[in-house]
Amino acid sequence: MDGSQPYNPRTVEEVFRDFKSRRAGIIKALTTDVEEFYQQCDPEKENLCLYGFPNEQWEVNLPAEEVPPELPEPALGINFARDGMPEKDWLALVAVHGDAWLLSVAFYFGARFGFDKADRKRLFNMINDLPTIFEVVSGAAKKQVKEKSTVSNHSSSKSKPNSKAKGSEPPAKFPKVSTPKDDDDEGLDDEDEEEHGDTLCGSCGENYASDEFWICCDICEKWFHGSCVKITPARAEHIKQYKCPACTNKRARP
Repeated sequence: MDGSQPYNPRTVEEVFRDFKSRRAGIIKALTTDVEEFYQQCDPEKENLCLYGFPNEQWEVNLPAEEVPPELPEPALGINFARDGMPEKDWLALVAVHGDAWLLSVAFYFGARFGFDKADRKRLFNMINDLPTIFEVVSGAAKKQVKEKSTVSNHSSSKSKPNSKAKGSEPPAKFPKVSTPKDDDDEGLDDEDEEEHGDTLCGSCGENYASDEFWICCDICEKWFHGSCVKITPARAEHIKQYKCPACTNKRARP
C-alpha cells in the first residue's frame, strides 16, 4: 500500500504524532477529497478499508492478507453501505470507524513498546484534546460553534481596524489583519482568539488562531484554513459565495 512503509513510533510523542498524521489523512478523505473517496468506495468491489498513513495521505484498499496483520486493521467493507443510506450518514459512519481504528493503532504501539499507566494516560489525554474524525466530519464538535462563529464574525468585523464595510465584505470570512499591532490591537486579537477558539477547520480539524486566515463555506457552513482550501485573503475579497471543495464537487447521486 502507498504510504504504508514500516513505521514503529516508540515514545508517547511519536505515537501521538503518528495518530495525528493518520487522522489528518482520513479527515482529508472524508472532506476535501470526498468526491474521490466516494468514487473509490464502489459497492460492487470486494471488502474495502480506509487507511490513513503517517505521511497524512489516505488510501482505500483491500485489507492486509497476512494473519495476524502487522497493525490492527480498519473496518472492513465500508463500501457496501455507501448506496444504502444518505451520503452524510455514510460518511459519519466511516468517520466513527476511523476514530476506533486510530485508537486501536495508537494503543497497539503503546502495548508493543511497553507504555506504563502514566504513558497510556498521557497518550489518551493528548488524543482526547483533539476533536474526533466524526466531530470534524459531522460538525458535531462543539455544536454551538456554528452559531458562535456567525455572531462573533459580526463583532470582529466591527472591532478590527482594517475590516471592510459589512455590506461589501465576503460572507462569513475571517480576514487576516496585516497592519502593525499596538496594545489595543493585541487586546482585540486575544478577544478574537477566545471567541473563535473552539472553531475547527473542516479540512485538518485544527483549532482557530487569530493570526491565520479562515473562510466559511456558505453551503455547509464549515470553517477552513485558507491554506487548507487554497484560498488567499486577496482571492476571498472577490468571492461572493464560497463553496468548499466538498460542496463544489458534490453532485446529485442516484
